[in-house]
Amino acid sequence: MSEPSIRSLLTKGEVLYAPGVWDGLAAKLAEKAGFKALCSSGYAISASLGMPDAELYTASENLGAVQRIRQGSRLPLVADIDTGYGNAVNVRRTVQMFEDAGATALFMEDQVAPKRCPICVGDPVPVLPLEEAVGKVRAAVEARHSPDTVIIARTDSSGDDAMRRAEAYAAAGADLIMPVTKTFSSIEEWAKCSDAVGNGLVATLTSNTWVEKEFSEEVLKELDVRLALIPTQGIHVAAEAILNAFTLLSKGGRPTELANVAMPHMQFISILGFPEVEELQQRYLPKAEA
Repeated sequence: MSEPSIRSLLTKGEVLYAPGVWDGLAAKLAEKAGFKALCSSGYAISASLGMPDAELYTASENLGAVQRIRQGSRLPLVADIDTGYGNAVNVRRTVQMFEDAGATALFMEDQVAPKRCPICVGDPVPVLPLEEAVGKVRAAVEARHSPDTVIIARTDSSGDDAMRRAEAYAAAGADLIMPVTKTFSSIEEWAKCSDAVGNGLVATLTSNTWVEKEFSEEVLKELDVRLALIPTQGIHVAAEAILNAFTLLSKGGRPTELANVAMPHMQFISILGFPEVEELQQRYLPKAEA
């Protein structure tokens, strides 16, 4: 029986939620929490490397993160491929590499490389000329190995230009269109985009944005949002918890003081799969001599 894909989980009228993960542990925890899909968040992957989300890491580093996520969980994965790491020819190889790594949906933005996370900078980010951006979307669509792979075109433009781009990317074959949180400033603009595109949208419910606050599941369904990404919340919560724990310890606190906020040891190793490894030890390895 084949593994489910993102496309198989996308049903008109329903919203598929995918949290942002950055490594195998985060993937396991998201699966344990009950999610049906994952998103390899470029923002979170950058943060896990100690860097801002400004396309400072390489395509290979991003690909490695996706591979580690897939080792942690076999849930269907939406991969963030940033700008595709070059022009339309580079995009073809990028799409195929991330497909081979196990992603069954990919999203690519129309920013000029190196990209900058729009929620981290004040000024509008520069975007490619429309014709060049459309060519990259076409390349992604034509390069995929499987027709089940969902190609998501993200626009980091705004206003009327974003609307033109959304329509052009859909016409170029993108399965879904992703406006970012700064693309539009009202639900009405999102609705206009949804009507113009006609084949569904992707929303990023990014921390501390108006979209996170106002896009209830009812609103998402009204806008025909098929896929809702929750890209930054997990890494923010993890960072705060780790900072608090390390601060306490650095100021002379005893490790035992963290017991009431830490996951119990046995629960943690169970999630990691220690019982299964012990079973395999017994099945395959020689018994220790008495």
